Amino acid sequence: MRFAKSNDVLGTTNRGNPAESGLCTLCRADCQGKCETWLSSLVGRKLLYPRSFGIVTAGANNTTHIGCSYNNLRIQGYAYGAHGLAKGMSNDPDDCIFPNVSLETEFGNEIKTKARIPLMTGALGSTFVAAKYWDSFSIGGALCGIPVVIGENVVGVDRESKIGKGKAKKGKIKSAPELERRIDGYLRYFDGYGAIIVQLNVEDTRNGVAEFVVDKYGNKCIIELKWGQGAKDIGGEIQVTSLDYALFLKKRGYVVDPNPELPEVQTAFKEGAIKSFARHSRLGGTNLDTVAQVREDFMSSVDYLRKIGFKRISLKTGSYGMQELAMAIKFATDAKLDLLTIDGSGGGTGMSPWNMMQSWGVPSINLHSKAYEYASILAAKGEKVVDMSFAGGFALEDSIFKAIALGAPYTKLVCMGRGIMIPGFVGSNIEGALHPERREKLCGHWDKLPKTVSNIGSRAEEIFASYYDVEKKVGKKEMKNIPYGAIAFYTLADKLACGMQQLMAGARKFKLEQISRDDIFAGNRETAKETGISHVSDYNDESARKILNF
Repeated sequence: MRFAKSNDVLGTTNRGNPAESGLCTLCRADCQGKCETWLSSLVGRKLLYPRSFGIVTAGANNTTHIGCSYNNLRIQGYAYGAHGLAKGMSNDPDDCIFPNVSLETEFGNEIKTKARIPLMTGALGSTFVAAKYWDSFSIGGALCGIPVVIGENVVGVDRESKIGKGKAKKGKIKSAPELERRIDGYLRYFDGYGAIIVQLNVEDTRNGVAEFVVDKYGNKCIIELKWGQGAKDIGGEIQVTSLDYALFLKKRGYVVDPNPELPEVQTAFKEGAIKSFARHSRLGGTNLDTVAQVREDFMSSVDYLRKIGFKRISLKTGSYGMQELAMAIKFATDAKLDLLTIDGSGGGTGMSPWNMMQSWGVPSINLHSKAYEYASILAAKGEKVVDMSFAGGFALEDSIFKAIALGAPYTKLVCMGRGIMIPGFVGSNIEGALHPERREKLCGHWDKLPKTVSNIGSRAEEIFASYYDVEKKVGKKEMKNIPYGAIAFYTLADKLACGMQQLMAGARKFKLEQISRDDIFAGNRETAKETGISHVSDYNDESARKILNF
């Protein structure tokens, strides 16, 4: 593994055990720091460099590559050349500087959706974490100009939403205040870059969420069909601690475990033997037996969404086997979808069975390598392959580069879940500590600033490296409406963007679309075999020998 619990060079440490992404396997909203992502949410691009400059030297320790993972891909650097410079620039060293690297990207079939940096959020759905910190996530994402995804079940779990009975979908939802709050919060700061994506699962489809969204918002939203995710191979879950709420969810049509309607379960709850209930979504596609049936059902769903008015449609799929991966790529391409997000195992979650997370599905690097292979087969036949986003255990700028390169030219974005939720947590905690009157609304966990923060500053203007960048963007008057979690989000995104620019400049690629699979190589033979990426000792070896014999 690349990550130890402590990084002496950066002065960071993980509270728990680091996952492949570098995040703790269990990330807490009340954490007082300070992993790399947590601290980056405050100091931003400063954390790209070793600490204590002037009295230290630093050396890399990631030189042993065992097994197959994204951490065992390495990024190429070149000693000459420059590619993708903006119009009006030359290959003069004064133009070939990393701040001139463009990270803008776009995806879509007929309608192009732009993003300022090649990032999107994971699906933030019915988990209470998503609801509590939504303003930080959505406003931060909008300010950064990246797509933000509203996950499944938001309407169904909202006790204030009004859903009519029967099968009629048009007008079935009378009101959906939580869904509207989430969409409106993003659109308030949307400036043409990014998008708000609304996800559908079985229950959302039954409840008429798509019809409600298109009637109220038209094509301001992208609608997303969901096949699965990288954290689990069953439907989404949340945990509730109220018997009354569990009964409400059961009546809404969800699977609730244990069944709150059983007298013995109610007695056990009242006696304290049962303290919570798990709400589950249903599996999709259970009435389909063949690939042909799946394709017909999928195409029918896409046609229906287009018929009711959606012009941009995406698909999210999980870490199923190769057949399902091929189906997702082929069907999304045939249907002319705008985006396909492929989430590999190792992907994060708000609540999934732990051993399921540990044991099920295809690891991200294997899944994404095959996605490139399958997309290339379609491209070789002259098909316009659907634009892709890779997800499943990403948190740092080098991971973004590697994922874009591994899937190039088909991968336009990297989907980051837990990594870009951390700034929402830490920013809300800071705001609650500095402004106690806001603490309850913000779900802040701190009474006062811990030393990990107070050592940086005592005011928001001191603590967040990007505070004044956000102020410049929205204006001084509007800053009172920007949650600190959104400022932290922006600060982290700025660090990731700067790190990407530096990596790309070293690879002599000054435009995102210039990144190719030739810009990475494999640190060991196993990774080379699984990914199709050349081993570090093999890449350009032939041309090297020609130089020696010149």
